[in-house]
Amino acid sequence: MAKKKLNNLSDLGGFIFSTNENEDFSAFAENDLETIKPNEQKLEAHFSNKGRGGKTVTVISGFQGSEADIKSLGKLLKTRCGVGGSVKDGEIIIQGKHRDKIMQILQKEGYQVKRVGG
Repeated sequence: MAKKKLNNLSDLGGFIFSTNENEDFSAFAENDLETIKPNEQKLEAHFSNKGRGGKTVTVISGFQGSEADIKSLGKLLKTRCGVGGSVKDGEIIIQGKHRDKIMQILQKEGYQVKRVGG
């Protein structure tokens, strides 16, 4: 197995090293973002098959809020579409071409959704 090349310190995944026993690391802690109201969210819906073995997925990006809220929104979309998916790096990934259906669901929930791509 090949070693992964590190391009910058963020590739270490938030690892912090210090020999100072009195160092305060609270400034580096990830704080949960406050979730913005749905009508103020500007989401984008597009298709992607890059890096997925040719399989098409619908990607919803632009969500601003806590990890728990984006996961619950992802669960809602997966349930209503009857498919699988995941939440990674602030994006909701839904298996298959369901962009129009997802856009309707999000608009009924009060989100502003923009269609991106063809």
